Amino acid sequence: MNIDDIGLLVLRLGIGLTFAAHGAQKAFGWWGGPGPEGWRGAMHRMGFHPTNLFATISIAVELIGGLFLAIGFLTPFAAAALVAQAVVIIVTAHWPKGFFNSAGGFEFPFALGVAAAAAGLLGPGRISIDNVAGVGWDPTVRFILVIVGLIAGGVATAVPRLGAARAGSSLRRT
Repeated sequence: MNIDDIGLLVLRLGIGLTFAAHGAQKAFGWWGGPGPEGWRGAMHRMGFHPTNLFATISIAVELIGGLFLAIGFLTPFAAAALVAQAVVIIVTAHWPKGFFNSAGGFEFPFALGVAAAAAGLLGPGRISIDNVAGVGWDPTVRFILVIVGLIAGGVATAVPRLGAARAGSSLRRT
């Protein structure tokens, strides 16, 4: 173990537990969060359909993906999922408000997404479940998974709205 491994552990814990805490707000209503019913309502208002599916996925990504990143389990996959979630958060909730968090902008989810990407690119380090289990992650695989996370985030923001738009246009035709 060296200082780099300690640095990776600090990065993974900070980002992973922050995402997990946000997931717990949505899943359980902890720390002033909306709970599952409130979160489903928020997802519906943001245009995600089917709402229950997307609400469940977003909760799982933040809660489980955050915990997995924190402990260094399936690290590149957890990081990719969290990168995708950060993209969705930025595009759907914060982009129109500009950069700075003080105005509701995307500064905070951007920082979380960048840090998740860094953790995914760097790998889990020696202080991780992946390392204890003897799982090594090829750097090319780590890079590809971060790119997949970026793409998945973009798709996740577009597909539900396209489906809703198609459903709305077919209703107008009848």
